[in-house]
Amino acid sequence: MTQNAIPPTDVASRIAGRTLAKRGADYADEVRRLLDAALEVMRECGTVSRPRVADVVAAAGLSNEAFYRHFPSKDALVDAILEDGTTRLVSYLAHHMAKETTPEGKVRRWVEGVLSQTDEEVAATTRAVLWNSGSAGEGIASGRHFASAPLGALLHEPFAALGCPDPELQASLAAHATLGKVSDYLWQQTRPTRAEVDAITAFCLGSIASG
Repeated sequence: MTQNAIPPTDVASRIAGRTLAKRGADYADEVRRLLDAALEVMRECGTVSRPRVADVVAAAGLSNEAFYRHFPSKDALVDAILEDGTTRLVSYLAHHMAKETTPEGKVRRWVEGVLSQTDEEVAATTRAVLWNSGSAGEGIASGRHFASAPLGALLHEPFAALGCPDPELQASLAAHATLGKVSDYLWQQTRPTRAEVDAITAFCLGSIASG
């Protein structure tokens, strides 16, 4: 093999790429462990006490160095937990909406799925996370949170199919209103009745005609 058969830079790039790929997988695992541990610790503390970074790190079996490698503060961690929860909820809603054959059915599935976040166990966890963010009444369960955009986007297609002239705007309004009610239920520690689910569904469908 001659000295110039394989350019040294190619070998270096390949080895460096392999190292970076492994490090990326390791870091992704660290982040997931921190997110899961934080969620569990916050669930246990509820709205009585706020866990420290040290508590999260201990529960994850990691170091402070690992925590600050990925998050500049606990607030950043809470934001990531909210974003992760939103992503999971969007996936859940999309899956169940796909089972419906009519746009009206898809809208109802959406409303029921969003309101399911008021179920006792889910609600307690969400309240704890929001309380740790220091913004009680805001966050994923509030119409003021960025969750309204990805959740509202799921309504674009059924609203358009129902003849809505501006499905993006009306879907955004429906998402803000529904998430606002979820926030009310969360902090009042109540759940919507069947009549209320029907009323919210009718409101979302009615917003199409008003658009």
